Amino acid sequence: MSHRINIVLFGIGNVGSTLISQLLESQQLFLERSNIELRFPIITNSTLAFFEKDGVKNQWEANFAQSAIPFRIEDIIEYVQNQELDNLIAVDATASKELVQSYIPLIQNGFHIVAANKIANTLHGDFYAELRRNLKKFDKQFLYETNVGAGLPVINTISDLHAAGENITKIRGVFSGSLSYIFNRFGQEDLTFSAILKEAEKAGLTEPDSREDLSGNDVARKLLILAREVGFNAEFPDIKITTLLLPNLNEKNTKAQYAISKELLDKPYRIAKLTQPEEHVLRYIGELDLKEKTLEVKLVSEPRHTALGQIKGADNLIEIYTQSYGEHPIVIQGAGAGKAVTARGVLSDILRISENIKRQESVSLKV
Repeated sequence: MSHRINIVLFGIGNVGSTLISQLLESQQLFLERSNIELRFPIITNSTLAFFEKDGVKNQWEANFAQSAIPFRIEDIIEYVQNQELDNLIAVDATASKELVQSYIPLIQNGFHIVAANKIANTLHGDFYAELRRNLKKFDKQFLYETNVGAGLPVINTISDLHAAGENITKIRGVFSGSLSYIFNRFGQEDLTFSAILKEAEKAGLTEPDSREDLSGNDVARKLLILAREVGFNAEFPDIKITTLLLPNLNEKNTKAQYAISKELLDKPYRIAKLTQPEEHVLRYIGELDLKEKTLEVKLVSEPRHTALGQIKGADNLIEIYTQSYGEHPIVIQGAGAGKAVTARGVLSDILRISENIKRQESVSLKV
């Protein structure tokens, strides 16, 4: 008998729609290899939900367009209860703060949670703790590997080391694929900062408003997630952020003003590039120092021969320093952005929970 897993997918943008495609392509493989049947009885966008008793098929987009209806979280919970669906996983592929507020009611009504959305792990510590109290009380899992490094095994590695009693002393690295791309090219090519920034925007590597990337807030959120993962009690305002924006070119400008004024960035970054030591490159990093109890997001000059100095393209690279490994960090490197790798990371989290459900069901049958 196969183990049926019912996935309610919130968000059918780039990551959500890619996840559906990946799952449908590999559905038979999961069934044959692991005896796990993954299905989507419900998929939603921000306002509409499509309810499908038999699970979403290849024509899901047409069905969604024809049959999706307005919904509330209460409607989702009522539907799965009326249909007597079990082995429930809610997948958050949105950037919605409102949906995060529904995590606890979902957990209380039988759902595990998988999130690409970072918000739940960066809200005030009271919510963070309350969420975990409910997970423990209702014996549910909350996985979010893609919160840092997309498909890279960053969170799992750090949480496993911490759970095993390893003394992690420092975590530092390049956490932004878009800023990795910009500074990697800026260090190698004789182009202005604004020219590379505009190319990154055209390639879809930045947020629609690239000030989101340049502000440092996204890197700071990822750093906060990792800090909390190792038990460091911190809030977002505790992070010292050195923005890449300028006093006269920042979030206060209109989009139109920002769009025509990016050349203002060229002079300060050219000076920073020219005044650093030879064989050094600029890198925008996040750093958690557990000895000093500091969290910092900043621009640094890094020797070319180091791991951070050698990264290419839009790669992320995270260094994990521990007592056991001494001065030689664990290094995790690879693509840190993109809908395909992020969706695959979400799918890995789904499968991890599914395997756990399968084990629990097997134990229950033996008893």
